[in-house]
Amino acid sequence: MMLGRREFLGGTLAAAAAVTTGGLAGCGSGGATPAPAATPTAKAALPDTDTMMDWVEQVVARGVRRPGYAADQWAQEFVTAKFREFGLTDVHAEPVTVTRWEPLRYSLVATPAGEAPVELECFPLPFAVPADGLEVPLARFDEADLAAVAGRAALVDAKIIGLPPALPAEFGSAPKDGTPRVYDPDGTFTGETHLVPLVAGSEGLIDKVVEARGAAFIGALHDYPGDGCRYYFPYHGRTTDIPGVWIKGSDGRWLSERLARGPVQVRLDVATSSAPARSDNIVGDLPGPPGDDELVLVGSHHDGPWASAVEDGTGIAMVLAQAAYWAGVPAAERPHRMRFILQGGHMCGGAGLIDYVDRHRAELDKVVLEVHLEHAARDVAARDGRLAPTGRPTPRWFFTSTIPTLEKSVYDAIEAERLGRSMLLAPNAFGDMPMSDGAHYHTAGVPVVQFLAAPWYLFDEADTLDKVDPDSLLPIGRAAARIIESTRGVTAAQLRAGLVTR
Repeated sequence: MMLGRREFLGGTLAAAAAVTTGGLAGCGSGGATPAPAATPTAKAALPDTDTMMDWVEQVVARGVRRPGYAADQWAQEFVTAKFREFGLTDVHAEPVTVTRWEPLRYSLVATPAGEAPVELECFPLPFAVPADGLEVPLARFDEADLAAVAGRAALVDAKIIGLPPALPAEFGSAPKDGTPRVYDPDGTFTGETHLVPLVAGSEGLIDKVVEARGAAFIGALHDYPGDGCRYYFPYHGRTTDIPGVWIKGSDGRWLSERLARGPVQVRLDVATSSAPARSDNIVGDLPGPPGDDELVLVGSHHDGPWASAVEDGTGIAMVLAQAAYWAGVPAAERPHRMRFILQGGHMCGGAGLIDYVDRHRAELDKVVLEVHLEHAARDVAARDGRLAPTGRPTPRWFFTSTIPTLEKSVYDAIEAERLGRSMLLAPNAFGDMPMSDGAHYHTAGVPVVQFLAAPWYLFDEADTLDKVDPDSLLPIGRAAARIIESTRGVTAAQLRAGLVTR
Protein backbone atom coordinates (compact mmCIF):
# COMPACT_ATOMS: atom_id res chain seq x y z
CA MET A 1 0.00 0.00 0.00
CA MET A 2 1.42 3.29 -0.84
CA LEU A 3 1.86 6.07 -3.32
CA GLY A 4 -0.06 4.56 -6.25
CA ARG A 5 -3.33 4.68 -4.34
CA ARG A 6 -3.74 8.41 -4.74
CA GLU A 7 -5.80 8.10 -7.91
CA PHE A 8 -8.17 5.78 -6.08
CA LEU A 9 -8.44 8.10 -3.10
CA GLY A 10 -9.21 10.98 -5.32
CA GLY A 11 -11.89 9.07 -7.29
CA THR A 12 -12.89 6.04 -7.19
CA LEU A 13 -5.15 -24.91 9.93
CA ALA A 14 -4.25 -27.24 11.60
CA ALA A 15 -1.18 -29.45 11.35
CA ALA A 16 1.72 -29.04 8.98
CA ALA A 17 0.67 -29.69 5.44
CA ALA A 18 2.99 -30.56 2.60
CA VAL A 19 2.84 -28.27 -0.41
CA THR A 20 2.55 -30.78 -3.20
CA THR A 21 4.45 -29.26 -6.04
CA GLY A 22 3.39 -32.10 -8.29
CA GLY A 23 0.31 -30.91 -10.13
CA LEU A 24 1.10 -27.21 -9.76
CA ALA A 25 0.12 -25.48 -12.95
CA GLY A 26 3.09 -24.70 -15.15
CA CYS A 27 2.73 -21.81 -17.56
CA GLY A 28 4.81 -20.07 -20.13
CA SER A 29 4.53 -17.26 -22.63
CA GLY A 30 6.18 -16.04 -25.72
CA GLY A 31 6.47 -19.58 -27.02
CA ALA A 32 7.88 -21.06 -23.80
CA THR A 33 6.91 -24.63 -23.01
CA PRO A 34 5.92 -25.23 -19.38
CA ALA A 35 8.28 -27.54 -17.56
CA PRO A 36 6.96 -30.61 -15.78
CA ALA A 37 5.97 -30.08 -12.18
CA ALA A 38 8.69 -30.77 -9.65
CA THR A 39 8.73 -34.00 -7.69
CA PRO A 40 7.50 -33.47 -4.12
CA THR A 41 10.10 -33.95 -1.43
CA ALA A 42 9.72 -35.06 2.16
CA LYS A 43 11.05 -31.72 3.34
CA ALA A 44 8.74 -29.63 1.17
CA ALA A 45 6.26 -28.52 3.82
CA LEU A 46 5.14 -25.12 4.94
CA PRO A 47 5.44 -24.36 8.65
CA ASP A 48 2.13 -25.12 10.34
CA THR A 49 -0.39 -22.53 11.44
CA ASP A 50 0.69 -22.61 15.09
CA THR A 51 4.26 -21.82 14.07
CA MET A 52 3.22 -18.90 11.89
CA MET A 53 0.92 -17.53 14.58
CA ASP A 54 3.75 -17.84 17.11
CA TRP A 55 5.90 -15.68 14.83
CA VAL A 56 3.15 -13.08 14.62
CA GLU A 57 2.69 -13.14 18.38
CA GLN A 58 6.40 -12.65 19.02
CA VAL A 59 6.52 -9.64 16.71
CA VAL A 60 3.40 -8.04 18.17
CA ALA A 61 4.63 -8.54 21.76
CA ARG A 62 7.49 -6.09 21.17
CA GLY A 63 5.07 -3.15 20.85
CA VAL A 64 4.74 -0.32 18.35
CA ARG A 65 6.81 -1.11 15.26
CA ARG A 66 7.13 2.18 13.41
CA PRO A 67 10.32 2.90 11.45
CA GLY A 68 13.18 3.66 13.80
CA TYR A 69 11.44 2.22 16.87
CA ALA A 70 13.10 -0.43 19.04
CA ALA A 71 10.36 -2.96 18.22
CA ASP A 72 11.08 -2.66 14.51
CA GLN A 73 14.79 -3.11 15.11
CA TRP A 74 13.92 -6.27 17.03
CA ALA A 75 11.78 -7.47 14.11
CA GLN A 76 14.71 -7.00 11.74
CA GLU A 77 16.97 -9.06 14.00
CA PHE A 78 14.25 -11.71 14.35
CA VAL A 79 13.87 -12.03 10.57
CA THR A 80 17.66 -12.14 10.09
CA ALA A 81 17.98 -14.95 12.62
CA LYS A 82 15.16 -16.93 11.01
CA PHE A 83 16.64 -16.55 7.51
CA ARG A 84 19.94 -17.93 8.81
CA GLU A 85 18.19 -20.71 10.74
CA PHE A 86 16.43 -21.84 7.54
CA GLY A 87 19.73 -21.96 5.66
CA LEU A 88 19.37 -18.96 3.37
CA THR A 89 22.64 -17.64 1.94
CA ASP A 90 24.07 -14.13 1.85
CA VAL A 91 21.69 -12.98 4.59
CA HIS A 92 22.34 -9.30 5.06
CA ALA A 93 20.84 -5.90 5.87
CA GLU A 94 20.64 -3.05 3.38
CA PRO A 95 20.31 0.26 5.26
CA VAL A 96 17.44 2.62 4.49
CA THR A 97 17.09 6.20 5.72
CA VAL A 98 13.75 6.91 7.36
CA THR A 99 12.17 9.50 9.62
CA ARG A 100 11.43 8.35 13.14
CA TRP A 101 8.22 10.12 14.13
CA GLU A 102 6.69 9.84 17.59
CA PRO A 103 3.70 11.67 19.09
CA LEU A 104 4.54 12.76 22.64
CA ARG A 105 1.37 14.51 23.77
CA TYR A 106 -1.67 15.92 22.03
CA SER A 107 -5.02 17.47 22.88
CA LEU A 108 -7.91 19.27 21.24
CA VAL A 109 -10.24 21.50 23.23
CA ALA A 110 -13.35 23.01 21.66
CA THR A 111 -15.25 25.94 23.13
CA PRO A 112 -18.62 26.66 21.47
CA ALA A 113 -20.00 30.15 22.00
CA GLY A 114 -21.68 30.39 25.40
CA GLU A 115 -20.58 26.88 26.50
CA ALA A 116 -17.85 25.40 28.63
CA PRO A 117 -14.69 24.02 26.97
CA VAL A 118 -14.81 20.33 25.98
CA GLU A 119 -11.72 18.19 25.41
CA LEU A 120 -12.15 15.84 22.46
CA GLU A 121 -10.26 12.62 21.90
CA CYS A 122 -7.81 12.94 19.01
CA PHE A 123 -4.71 11.49 17.33
CA PRO A 124 -2.14 13.53 15.38
CA LEU A 125 -1.48 13.36 11.67
CA PRO A 126 1.85 11.56 11.27
CA PHE A 127 4.68 13.87 10.20
CA ALA A 128 2.58 17.04 10.58
CA VAL A 129 4.14 20.07 12.23
CA PRO A 130 3.47 20.43 15.99
CA ALA A 131 1.16 22.96 17.59
CA ASP A 132 1.87 24.79 20.82
CA GLY A 133 -1.45 26.02 22.16
CA LEU A 134 -2.77 27.06 18.75
CA GLU A 135 -6.06 28.92 19.36
CA VAL A 136 -8.16 29.66 16.29
CA PRO A 137 -11.78 29.70 15.19
CA LEU A 138 -13.19 26.52 13.67
CA ALA A 139 -14.71 26.44 10.18
CA ARG A 140 -16.34 23.67 8.18
CA PHE A 141 -14.29 22.57 5.17
CA ASP A 142 -16.22 23.01 1.93
CA GLU A 143 -14.48 22.48 -1.40
CA ALA A 144 -16.87 25.01 -2.94
CA ASP A 145 -15.73 27.68 -0.49
CA LEU A 146 -12.09 27.04 0.38
CA ALA A 147 -11.55 30.63 1.49
CA ALA A 148 -13.77 29.96 4.51
CA VAL A 149 -11.00 28.00 6.25
CA ALA A 150 -8.22 30.56 5.75
CA GLY A 151 -6.64 31.27 9.13
CA ARG A 152 -8.99 28.80 10.80
CA ALA A 153 -8.98 25.17 11.86
CA ALA A 154 -10.74 23.23 9.10
CA LEU A 155 -13.30 20.64 10.24
CA VAL A 156 -13.18 18.01 7.51
CA ASP A 157 -15.75 15.26 7.12
CA ALA A 158 -13.47 12.28 6.37
CA LYS A 159 -15.73 9.48 5.19
CA ILE A 160 -14.37 5.92 5.20
CA ILE A 161 -14.70 4.39 1.73
CA GLY A 162 -17.08 1.49 1.26
CA LEU A 163 -17.53 -0.44 -1.98
CA PRO A 164 -19.06 -3.68 -3.23
CA PRO A 165 -16.40 -6.33 -2.49
CA ALA A 166 -16.08 -7.70 -6.04
CA LEU A 167 -16.06 -4.33 -7.77
CA PRO A 168 -12.26 -3.81 -7.78
CA ALA A 169 -11.89 -6.88 -10.03
CA GLU A 170 -13.39 -4.72 -12.80
CA PHE A 171 -11.08 -1.73 -12.33
CA GLY A 172 -8.14 -0.67 -14.46
CA SER A 173 -6.99 -2.96 -17.24
CA ALA A 174 -9.04 -5.98 -16.14
CA PRO A 175 -10.32 -7.86 -19.19
CA LYS A 176 -13.90 -7.24 -20.22
CA ASP A 177 -14.41 -10.67 -21.80
CA GLY A 178 -15.91 -12.41 -18.78
CA THR A 179 -12.72 -14.25 -17.84
CA PRO A 180 -13.14 -15.45 -14.23
CA ARG A 181 -11.55 -13.02 -11.80
CA VAL A 182 -13.70 -13.35 -8.67
CA TYR A 183 -13.65 -16.55 -6.61
CA ASP A 184 -16.53 -16.45 -4.15
CA PRO A 185 -18.15 -19.88 -4.50
CA ASP A 186 -20.37 -19.39 -1.44
CA GLY A 187 -21.76 -16.07 -2.68
CA THR A 188 -20.63 -14.18 0.40
CA PHE A 189 -20.06 -10.93 -1.45
CA THR A 190 -23.75 -10.47 -2.27
CA GLY A 191 -25.16 -7.44 -0.50
CA GLU A 192 -21.92 -6.81 1.40
CA THR A 193 -19.96 -3.56 1.67
CA HIS A 194 -16.18 -3.67 2.03
CA LEU A 195 -14.91 -0.82 4.18
CA VAL A 196 -11.33 -0.06 3.20
CA PRO A 197 -8.90 1.75 5.54
CA LEU A 198 -8.94 4.99 3.58
CA VAL A 199 -11.03 8.12 3.50
CA ALA A 200 -12.45 9.67 0.37
CA GLY A 201 -9.97 12.22 -0.90
CA SER A 202 -7.42 11.24 1.77
CA GLU A 203 -4.15 13.14 1.39
CA GLY A 204 -5.87 15.41 -1.12
CA LEU A 205 -8.11 16.76 1.62
CA ILE A 206 -5.13 17.72 3.76
CA ASP A 207 -3.38 19.30 0.79
CA LYS A 208 -6.47 21.39 0.01
CA VAL A 209 -6.63 22.70 3.55
CA VAL A 210 -2.96 23.69 3.30
CA GLU A 211 -3.52 25.36 -0.07
CA ALA A 212 -6.49 27.26 1.35
CA ARG A 213 -4.21 28.64 4.09
CA GLY A 214 -6.04 26.78 6.83
CA ALA A 215 -4.39 27.00 10.23
CA ALA A 216 -5.00 23.34 11.16
CA PHE A 217 -6.64 20.15 9.90
CA ILE A 218 -9.28 18.39 12.03
CA GLY A 219 -10.48 15.24 10.29
CA ALA A 220 -13.66 13.63 11.61
CA LEU A 221 -13.71 9.91 10.75
CA HIS A 222 -17.24 9.18 9.65
CA ASP A 223 -18.55 5.60 9.20
CA TYR A 224 -15.45 4.37 11.05
CA PRO A 225 -16.33 1.12 12.88
CA GLY A 226 -16.06 1.50 16.63
CA ASP A 227 -16.12 5.31 16.28
CA GLY A 228 -12.38 5.56 16.91
CA CYS A 229 -9.70 8.03 15.91
CA ARG A 230 -6.40 6.17 16.47
CA TYR A 231 -5.73 6.37 12.75
CA TYR A 232 -2.10 6.43 11.54
CA PHE A 233 -2.47 8.19 8.21
CA PRO A 234 -0.94 9.59 6.05
CA TYR A 235 2.41 7.83 6.22
CA HIS A 236 4.17 9.43 3.25
CA GLY A 237 7.08 10.50 5.47
CA ARG A 238 6.88 14.12 4.34
CA THR A 239 6.25 17.03 6.69
CA THR A 240 2.74 18.44 6.49
CA ASP A 241 2.93 22.22 6.74
CA ILE A 242 0.07 22.64 9.22
CA PRO A 243 -0.77 20.71 12.38
CA GLY A 244 -3.61 18.24 12.27
CA VAL A 245 -5.51 15.60 14.18
CA TRP A 246 -8.09 12.90 13.57
CA ILE A 247 -11.20 12.87 15.76
CA LYS A 248 -14.17 10.54 16.17
CA GLY A 249 -17.05 10.83 13.75
CA SER A 250 -19.42 11.40 16.68
CA ASP A 251 -17.29 14.32 17.86
CA GLY A 252 -17.25 15.68 14.33
CA ARG A 253 -21.04 15.65 14.29
CA TRP A 254 -21.09 17.40 17.65
CA LEU A 255 -18.79 20.12 16.36
CA SER A 256 -20.90 20.54 13.23
CA GLU A 257 -24.02 20.99 15.35
CA ARG A 258 -22.29 23.61 17.47
CA LEU A 259 -21.00 25.44 14.40
CA ALA A 260 -24.56 25.58 13.07
CA ARG A 261 -25.52 27.48 16.23
CA GLY A 262 -22.60 29.89 16.34
CA PRO A 263 -18.81 30.29 16.53
CA VAL A 264 -16.56 27.59 17.95
CA GLN A 265 -13.03 28.24 19.16
CA VAL A 266 -10.50 25.40 19.30
CA ARG A 267 -7.17 25.01 21.05
CA LEU A 268 -4.75 22.47 19.59
CA ASP A 269 -1.65 21.17 21.34
CA VAL A 270 0.53 18.61 19.55
CA ALA A 271 4.07 17.77 20.64
CA THR A 272 6.04 15.27 18.56
CA SER A 273 9.60 14.19 17.94
CA SER A 274 10.90 13.72 14.43
CA ALA A 275 14.44 12.76 13.44
CA PRO A 276 16.38 10.87 10.75
CA ALA A 277 16.84 7.21 11.59
CA ARG A 278 17.97 3.96 10.02
CA SER A 279 15.84 1.01 9.05
CA ASP A 280 16.96 -2.02 7.02
CA ASN A 281 15.83 -4.21 4.20
CA ILE A 282 16.56 -7.77 5.34
CA VAL A 283 17.60 -9.96 2.41
CA GLY A 284 18.43 -13.66 2.03
CA ASP A 285 18.93 -15.93 -0.99
CA LEU A 286 18.49 -19.53 -2.08
CA PRO A 287 20.31 -20.95 -5.13
CA GLY A 288 18.35 -22.38 -8.03
CA PRO A 289 19.01 -25.13 -10.55
CA PRO A 290 22.52 -25.23 -12.06
CA GLY A 291 22.86 -22.78 -14.93
CA ASP A 292 19.65 -20.87 -14.13
CA ASP A 293 20.44 -17.24 -13.35
CA GLU A 294 16.81 -16.08 -13.33
CA LEU A 295 15.39 -14.85 -10.04
CA VAL A 296 12.11 -14.95 -8.09
CA LEU A 297 11.59 -12.36 -5.35
CA VAL A 298 9.31 -12.94 -2.35
CA GLY A 299 8.72 -9.97 -0.11
CA SER A 300 6.74 -7.91 2.38
CA HIS A 301 7.62 -5.29 5.02
CA HIS A 302 8.51 -5.62 8.69
CA ASP A 303 7.39 -2.30 10.16
CA GLY A 304 3.85 -1.21 11.03
CA PRO A 305 1.87 1.76 12.32
CA TRP A 306 1.20 0.18 15.75
CA ALA A 307 2.06 -3.25 17.19
CA SER A 308 0.03 -4.24 14.10
CA ALA A 309 -0.66 -7.96 13.99
CA VAL A 310 -2.11 -7.91 10.47
CA GLU A 311 -0.10 -4.95 9.13
CA ASP A 312 2.34 -6.58 8.74
CA GLY A 313 2.96 -9.20 11.37
CA THR A 314 1.19 -11.60 9.04
CA GLY A 315 3.33 -10.46 6.12
CA ILE A 316 6.47 -11.27 8.10
CA ALA A 317 5.06 -14.72 8.94
CA MET A 318 4.02 -15.48 5.36
CA VAL A 319 7.43 -14.54 3.93
CA LEU A 320 9.21 -16.56 6.62
CA ALA A 321 6.96 -19.52 5.75
CA GLN A 322 7.91 -19.30 2.08
CA ALA A 323 11.60 -19.08 2.99
CA ALA A 324 11.33 -22.14 5.23
CA TYR A 325 9.41 -24.09 2.59
CA TRP A 326 11.71 -23.38 -0.34
CA ALA A 327 14.79 -23.96 1.82
CA GLY A 328 13.45 -27.49 2.22
CA VAL A 329 13.30 -28.03 -1.54
CA PRO A 330 16.62 -29.13 -3.11
CA ALA A 331 18.21 -26.40 -5.20
CA ALA A 332 17.87 -28.45 -8.39
CA GLU A 333 14.12 -28.70 -7.81
CA ARG A 334 13.47 -24.99 -7.22
CA PRO A 335 12.10 -23.25 -10.31
CA HIS A 336 14.74 -20.48 -10.15
CA ARG A 337 17.10 -18.70 -7.78
CA MET A 338 15.09 -17.11 -4.99
CA ARG A 339 15.45 -14.02 -2.86
CA PHE A 340 13.42 -13.22 0.24
CA ILE A 341 13.12 -9.59 1.33
CA LEU A 342 11.44 -7.95 4.29
CA GLN A 343 11.57 -4.26 3.55
CA GLY A 344 11.84 -1.43 6.06
CA GLY A 345 10.31 2.02 6.06
CA HIS A 346 6.92 1.09 4.65
CA MET A 347 5.32 3.50 7.10
CA CYS A 348 7.67 6.21 5.86
CA GLY A 349 6.67 6.51 2.23
CA GLY A 350 7.73 3.00 1.25
CA ALA A 351 11.37 3.93 1.77
CA GLY A 352 12.64 0.34 1.78
CA LEU A 353 10.81 -0.57 -1.40
CA ILE A 354 12.07 2.49 -3.24
CA ASP A 355 15.62 1.92 -2.01
CA TYR A 356 15.64 -1.76 -3.02
CA VAL A 357 14.33 -1.10 -6.52
CA ASP A 358 16.84 1.71 -7.06
CA ARG A 359 19.76 -0.23 -5.60
CA HIS A 360 19.04 -3.40 -7.60
CA ARG A 361 17.70 -1.89 -10.80
CA ALA A 362 20.48 -3.40 -12.91
CA GLU A 363 19.35 -6.95 -12.04
CA LEU A 364 15.60 -6.47 -12.33
CA ASP A 365 15.61 -7.69 -15.94
CA LYS A 366 16.41 -11.14 -14.58
CA VAL A 367 13.47 -11.17 -12.17
CA VAL A 368 10.87 -13.63 -13.45
CA LEU A 369 8.31 -12.75 -10.79
CA GLU A 370 7.94 -10.67 -7.64
CA VAL A 371 5.49 -12.14 -5.10
CA HIS A 372 4.42 -9.85 -2.26
CA LEU A 373 2.46 -11.15 0.73
CA GLU A 374 0.54 -8.81 3.02
CA HIS A 375 -2.33 -9.13 5.49
CA ALA A 376 -4.10 -12.35 6.45
CA ALA A 377 -7.05 -10.52 7.93
CA ARG A 378 -10.36 -11.24 9.60
CA ASP A 379 -13.37 -9.20 8.66
CA VAL A 380 -14.59 -7.22 11.67
CA ALA A 381 -17.73 -5.11 11.87
CA ALA A 382 -19.46 -2.89 14.40
CA ARG A 383 -22.53 -4.51 15.97
CA ASP A 384 -24.57 -2.92 18.73
CA GLY A 385 -21.73 -0.54 19.42
CA ARG A 386 -19.11 -3.28 19.68
CA LEU A 387 -16.56 -4.66 17.23
CA ALA A 388 -17.06 -8.32 16.39
CA PRO A 389 -15.66 -10.70 13.74
CA THR A 390 -18.07 -11.62 10.97
CA GLY A 391 -16.61 -15.13 10.63
CA ARG A 392 -15.21 -14.33 7.21
CA PRO A 393 -11.81 -13.22 5.94
CA THR A 394 -11.44 -9.70 4.61
CA PRO A 395 -11.78 -9.74 0.79
CA ARG A 396 -8.49 -10.90 -0.72
CA TRP A 397 -6.84 -8.96 -3.51
CA PHE A 398 -4.24 -10.53 -5.83
CA PHE A 399 -2.75 -7.71 -7.92
CA THR A 400 -1.40 -9.56 -10.97
CA SER A 401 0.43 -8.35 -14.07
CA THR A 402 -1.68 -8.48 -17.21
CA ILE A 403 0.01 -11.62 -18.52
CA PRO A 404 -2.77 -14.12 -19.31
CA THR A 405 -0.74 -17.21 -18.41
CA LEU A 406 0.25 -15.63 -15.09
CA GLU A 407 -3.31 -14.56 -14.38
CA LYS A 408 -4.47 -18.13 -15.07
CA SER A 409 -1.84 -19.55 -12.72
CA VAL A 410 -2.97 -17.19 -9.97
CA TYR A 411 -6.67 -17.95 -10.43
CA ASP A 412 -5.96 -21.69 -10.59
CA ALA A 413 -3.99 -21.45 -7.33
CA ILE A 414 -6.80 -19.52 -5.64
CA GLU A 415 -9.31 -22.12 -6.77
CA ALA A 416 -7.09 -25.11 -5.88
CA GLU A 417 -6.61 -23.80 -2.33
CA ARG A 418 -10.29 -22.80 -2.01
CA LEU A 419 -9.38 -19.24 -1.13
CA GLY A 420 -12.93 -17.92 -1.18
CA ARG A 421 -13.53 -14.18 -1.18
CA SER A 422 -10.53 -13.72 -3.48
CA MET A 423 -10.14 -11.87 -6.75
CA LEU A 424 -7.60 -11.00 -9.40
CA LEU A 425 -6.93 -7.30 -9.63
CA ALA A 426 -5.16 -5.49 -12.40
CA PRO A 427 -1.97 -3.77 -11.19
CA ASN A 428 -3.54 -0.46 -12.14
CA ALA A 429 -6.90 -1.13 -10.48
CA PHE A 430 -6.40 1.82 -8.10
CA GLY A 431 -3.91 3.96 -9.99
CA ASP A 432 -0.60 3.53 -11.76
CA MET A 433 0.61 0.77 -9.43
CA PRO A 434 -0.74 -1.75 -6.94
CA MET A 435 -1.74 -0.59 -3.47
CA SER A 436 1.03 -2.66 -1.93
CA ASP A 437 4.46 -2.40 -0.39
CA GLY A 438 5.71 -3.97 -3.64
CA ALA A 439 4.20 -1.35 -5.93
CA HIS A 440 7.40 -0.08 -7.54
CA TYR A 441 8.41 -3.51 -8.81
CA HIS A 442 5.45 -3.22 -11.17
CA THR A 443 6.41 0.23 -12.45
CA ALA A 444 9.99 -1.05 -12.91
CA GLY A 445 8.62 -3.62 -15.38
CA VAL A 446 8.81 -6.69 -13.14
CA PRO A 447 5.92 -9.19 -13.42
CA VAL A 448 4.12 -9.20 -10.09
CA VAL A 449 1.64 -11.12 -7.98
CA GLN A 450 0.97 -9.05 -4.90
CA PHE A 451 -1.45 -10.37 -2.29
CA LEU A 452 -3.10 -7.87 0.00
CA ALA A 453 -6.22 -7.57 2.13
CA ALA A 454 -7.45 -4.12 3.13
CA PRO A 455 -9.52 -4.23 6.35
CA TRP A 456 -10.71 -0.90 7.72
CA TYR A 457 -8.54 -1.31 10.88
CA LEU A 458 -5.25 -1.61 8.99
CA PHE A 459 -3.82 1.70 10.27
CA ASP A 460 -5.59 1.54 13.63
CA GLU A 461 -4.46 0.54 17.11
CA ALA A 462 -7.30 -2.01 16.87
CA ASP A 463 -5.09 -4.18 14.63
CA THR A 464 -4.48 -6.74 17.37
CA LEU A 465 -3.91 -10.51 17.35
CA ASP A 466 -7.62 -11.29 17.23
CA LYS A 467 -7.78 -9.61 13.80
CA VAL A 468 -5.45 -12.18 12.22
CA ASP A 469 -7.21 -14.87 10.19
CA PRO A 470 -5.12 -17.96 11.07
CA ASP A 471 -7.18 -20.19 8.76
CA SER A 472 -5.85 -18.18 5.80
CA LEU A 473 -2.15 -18.56 6.49
CA LEU A 474 -1.60 -22.08 5.09
CA PRO A 475 -3.87 -21.74 2.03
CA ILE A 476 -2.27 -18.42 1.07
CA GLY A 477 1.16 -19.98 1.54
CA ARG A 478 0.27 -22.98 -0.61
CA ALA A 479 -1.21 -20.71 -3.28
CA ALA A 480 1.97 -18.60 -3.31
CA ALA A 481 4.09 -21.75 -3.70
CA ARG A 482 1.91 -22.90 -6.61
CA ILE A 483 2.26 -19.55 -8.33
CA ILE A 484 6.04 -19.55 -7.89
CA GLU A 485 6.22 -23.14 -9.13
CA SER A 486 4.32 -22.12 -12.26
CA THR A 487 7.37 -20.15 -13.41
CA ARG A 488 9.49 -23.31 -13.77
CA GLY A 489 11.23 -23.35 -17.14
CA VAL A 490 10.10 -19.82 -17.99
CA THR A 491 12.55 -16.92 -18.23
CA ALA A 492 11.89 -13.34 -17.27
CA ALA A 493 12.00 -12.33 -20.93
CA GLN A 494 9.54 -15.04 -21.95
CA LEU A 495 7.04 -14.17 -19.24
CA ARG A 496 7.25 -10.46 -20.04
CA ALA A 497 6.68 -11.22 -23.72
CA GLY A 498 3.16 -12.30 -22.74
CA LEU A 499 2.25 -8.91 -21.30
CA VAL A 500 -0.87 -7.50 -22.92
CA THR A 501 -2.21 -3.96 -22.99
CA ARG A 502 -5.94 -3.73 -22.41
